[in-house]
Order: sequence, then structure tokens, then C-alpha cells
Amino acid sequence: MDSSTLIGFLDRGGPALWVIAALSVLTLALILWKVWRLLLTGAWSGAVTERAVALWQHGQGTEATALLRPRRSLRARLALAAMEAATAPHWGEREAREDTTRIAKSLLNEARSGLRVLELIATIAPLVGLLGTVLGMIAAFQALQDSGNSADPSILAGGIWEALLTTAAGMAVAIPASMALTWFESVADHVQADMEDAATRIFTTPRERGAP
Repeated sequence: MDSSTLIGFLDRGGPALWVIAALSVLTLALILWKVWRLLLTGAWSGAVTERAVALWQHGQGTEATALLRPRRSLRARLALAAMEAATAPHWGEREAREDTTRIAKSLLNEARSGLRVLELIATIAPLVGLLGTVLGMIAAFQALQDSGNSADPSILAGGIWEALLTTAAGMAVAIPASMALTWFESVADHVQADMEDAATRIFTTPRERGAP
């Protein structure tokens, strides 16, 4: 489909179809960006953190922190922060847990960044499509009324067909946006569960054993 054909197709759907087209481009860009960000933050890799926590539980705190320090994954950053807080001489267990919780919330916000935009697109895309259909139907029936007794049913059918384009387009954008949102939320929930598990195991290990 060349550019002139695409522009003509969008023009037939009216302003609503142009808005939906813009939302589709934004949705695709957001999904690709989110996958890239999750890959960078190691959302699907937790083996190193698991190994470091096991070292910590066996009294090898120096080796555990050295293993985590160069890593940039969300799990590794949280586990390192928990280990450093747990061994901080000026903090008790309550202060160490509170600081670790603060860092965990920041990391989880990073994992969930962009999801509100996807949620908004999944919500408004069908509504924009429905609005375009309603406006198109109004225009089609106005044209039918103006034509009087000489109304051509094919003109009415063509107007309705063009109006329904926006509803279909809105649903075509909302469905993948909603699927991507659910997937990203499940990834973030899995990361959160792993972070909570790692922090609990770190803080339930006696300080004398885990301390570097």
C-alpha cells in the first residue's frame, strides 16, 4: 500500500481514523521500547541473583556482593541493596528493611514504566473508534435525509461501511495493546515476587553468617 492509498483510506474514516492511526504507531513504539527496557534490566534473568543469595546464606557475603555489583538487573540491584543494608553497622534490622523497601519500590516503578500509557491506549482506542462510527452514521443519515425520495441505498451502505471502519480500527489497536499490557504486568509481578523472596532470604540470614 503506497502513501497516497494509505492517506486516502485514512481520509475515508475521518479524523477519528487518523487519531487511531497515531495511537497504533504509539502502541507499537511503546511495546518495542518496553521489551528493550526489560531486556536491559534483566527481567527474564535471575540465575545470577539466585546464586548470589545462596552464597550469602552460606556465609560467603563478600563473594555474593562481588557477584552482584557489576550486574544491572532489577533483581541483582535489589539483592545488593538488601545485603549492604543488612550489614550496615549504623542500621538495625528495621531501618535496613525500610531502606530496602524504598529501593524495591523505585525498581518496581522502573519495571512498570510506560504501562499506564498502554492502559490508556487500550481504553480510549475503542472509544475513539466508536465516536468515529457514530459521527459517520450521523453524516450518512443526514445525506439520506437530504436526498429525499431519490435516495440511493448504495450511498447509505457506503457511508455506513466507512463509518464502521473506525470501530474496527479502534479494536485492532486496543486488542494488542491490552495483550501487551497484561504480559508486561505479569513480567513485573514475577520480578516483584523474586525480589521479595531474595530480600526475605537475605534478612532472615543471621548477620554473622552473611556479613562480608
